[in-house]
Amino acid sequence: MLTPPGTPSGPTTPNPRHLNGQTHSWLQVFACAARHASFTRAAEELHVTTGAVSQQIKQLEERLGFKLFLRRSRGLELTGEGARLARVVEQSYGAVGLEVKRLRSGLMSGVLRLRSVPSFLSKWLAPRLPRLQARFPDIELHVRAEDSDSPLREGDFELAVDLNDGHYPGMQVTELMEEEIFPVCHPGLMRGRPPLRNAADLAWYPLLHDVTAWRGSHDHAEWEFYLASIGAPGVNVQRGYTFNRNHLSMEAAIAGMGVAMARRTLITSELTSGTLIAPFAERVLTGKRYVIVHPHGTLDDGRIQAVHDWIVEEAERDRLRQS
Repeated sequence: MLTPPGTPSGPTTPNPRHLNGQTHSWLQVFACAARHASFTRAAEELHVTTGAVSQQIKQLEERLGFKLFLRRSRGLELTGEGARLARVVEQSYGAVGLEVKRLRSGLMSGVLRLRSVPSFLSKWLAPRLPRLQARFPDIELHVRAEDSDSPLREGDFELAVDLNDGHYPGMQVTELMEEEIFPVCHPGLMRGRPPLRNAADLAWYPLLHDVTAWRGSHDHAEWEFYLASIGAPGVNVQRGYTFNRNHLSMEAAIAGMGVAMARRTLITSELTSGTLIAPFAERVLTGKRYVIVHPHGTLDDGRIQAVHDWIVEEAERDRLRQS
């Protein structure tokens, strides 16, 4: 095949604007690692593990088809291709950073109405809001907790976080993260009972239910869905305590009242601290996802765009930690 005149013979440098959202995330990690010449220092800046940074770089190298770094005894060194890409990425994201500063100087103030499903608000969003406040101190959030059953009406909010299937006629949607479920309990719950080795052992334990697991779900829907998905549909789950919020069933589990169905996104701190444990290895995707919903044109307001992008950034940080 003939090569058009002027076409470079080596690998071409990708234009970040022509890459998909996943690659954008990898490029941001790459830019940080290239700036520091260190995965460890990049991880510290991004608040993730060094392993997560290394994995992201590996995936980017596989996507691009060439190496970006040489691992030397004295540290990291950019390859020729890596140095070329670093210059382009730094210019691209530098321009974005400058624009963000301009937006902050004049448009990052005023009231923004944000609604969210209650458990996500309580367990995921609220603990992160101090970071939003520190970044945009002049934006005043008016936050309202609403179940997915409550309709999203244009004019009632600027941004809404929902757990559903992502179909919102007349609205725009940004996907944040898929959700998976699995049983959890307090470690002390198993004292004096048979160990929880498989689903059949649940017969010896009280169960805890979230009756508002997703739109239109019935009282025992989560447990039935989970057990059917792992091939154990014969377990009787129509017993135990019911709650109308996921975080309430988690509080009951922490108190040692029984085994509850956890959502991965909302249970990280409890698993890390050991307050709750996951006795079974199987985790099941529900087919539902957390999304940001907003009316068309809302993101033309730089203030709303900034909060929207901050939520996306926090979700991506979580994903990096878990990769």
